[in-house]
Amino acid sequence: MDIKQSKILILDYGSQYTQLIARRVREADVYCEIYAWDADSEDIKAFDPNGIILSGGPESVHMAGAPTLNKVILDMNVPILGVCYGMQLLNVHFGGEVEGSDEKEFGYAEVNVTGESDLFKTLDHKQLDVWMSHGDKVKSLGSVFNATANTTSTPFAACQHKELPIYGVQFHPEVEHTKDGREILAQFVHKVCGCEKLWKTDNIIDTHVDNIRSLVGEEKVLLGLSGGVDSSVVAALMHKAIGKQLVCVFVDTGLLRHNEGDDVMTVMAEKMDINVIRVNAQERYYEALKGESDPEKKRKIIGELFIRIFEKEARDLDGIQWLAQGTIYPDVIESAGAKTGKAHVIKSHHNVGGLPEDLELKLIEPLKDLFKDEVRQLGVNLGLAAELVHRHPFPGPGLGVRILGEIKAEYADILARADHIFIQELRNHDLYHKTSQAFAVFLPVKSVGVVGDARRYEYVIALRAVETIDFMTARWAHLPYEFIDLVSRRIINEIAQVSRVVYDVSSKPPATIEWE
Repeated sequence: MDIKQSKILILDYGSQYTQLIARRVREADVYCEIYAWDADSEDIKAFDPNGIILSGGPESVHMAGAPTLNKVILDMNVPILGVCYGMQLLNVHFGGEVEGSDEKEFGYAEVNVTGESDLFKTLDHKQLDVWMSHGDKVKSLGSVFNATANTTSTPFAACQHKELPIYGVQFHPEVEHTKDGREILAQFVHKVCGCEKLWKTDNIIDTHVDNIRSLVGEEKVLLGLSGGVDSSVVAALMHKAIGKQLVCVFVDTGLLRHNEGDDVMTVMAEKMDINVIRVNAQERYYEALKGESDPEKKRKIIGELFIRIFEKEARDLDGIQWLAQGTIYPDVIESAGAKTGKAHVIKSHHNVGGLPEDLELKLIEPLKDLFKDEVRQLGVNLGLAAELVHRHPFPGPGLGVRILGEIKAEYADILARADHIFIQELRNHDLYHKTSQAFAVFLPVKSVGVVGDARRYEYVIALRAVETIDFMTARWAHLPYEFIDLVSRRIINEIAQVSRVVYDVSSKPPATIEWE
């Protein structure tokens, strides 16, 4: 079975929601990829999609140098859906007018369905709750279009070509705030484009297992296992495909979560029978980081030491021909667009680990066409515990960027214990999955406290919890005061080296989610 036989191409015009469009299409069990709006015409034709979606974007169609419509998509005889900026581009191409508006729409809006549209056929109501984000609007439709929806300030909130399967919506069906958004996109990809529901988790696993076996053959594969979601899922997938041909190296840096080193070995080596070599490198890390307080320099030291340790272990092993990495699709998109801000498709492998080329290993990245939520579901279906694959994000440098200033073994121990208490209580109170990311931060300052009748002069722990959809923006989580009080009391009572706990009420922006 070719699970990519039915597929949608998304052309990115710079919208912050472009990846959300792709995720919604994948949720409809249809494969899709994101190309830049100015991708090569031959690449677009070679992808051979069943349909094309044009994303929104921050520019005005009238700006000098604004992104334009690639005419090749109109010659491909496939359905096209323009979202926001995409709808405006289509209208300008077909003779319509777009203008700036004094009545800008940002946020919630009510859309009235006013005409027949293939996109709205399955809806049993004529008023839609949607999310708008636009300054320009269509003043007059191209003559080839019929208006199918409006709002009080936008006369053309949706349109449909009179003869061809070309559609436009001024609102954003991909965001959660558009209540019927998933159904509208599903209607487009299934009914309009005729895509089959082939992109399902079990099909993905079976296809990837077959591909890995075909690619690797009888050769051995090396994987750097961090204990995070991506590398854990790669390990489970590779193990299912090639069993003992997989060798994992787990470097315990001393900057991991509470008892994480032991937990990784229990899950991977004992429960799943995966071949894992554990390297206890805590003292090497503390020594290398001694006296260093600059965040960027700490990151560099942590990353380079990992490479050196991993390199040594790789050279000590016999018969390794492949290196497996946990690169996922957003890594591919972001690494391609890092310099230009655009999501160009990349054809060369991206070695996100920075490992030396003279290892002379072939690279395999089995998750590189998957989004994070797909990786998590893959992990569950492969037998990994749900609490492992649905954990909050954890930075590559680990606690190294959550200990402000110099890193010491004592600080790492205090922080890991405080963080464990925080996460444990979030789970106990059914708040863990209501926050997007939560953790503790160690502050290298001392504060006076009183425990019993004794004066205590010890360290400060900051608690951080945020709610976000895309991690580009985030608001601090409004956790119950009673809950914060409980966590604070537990940390101070159970960790003698802590005298004060504070709660971070900064949103992103202007703050970042991590402290360093």
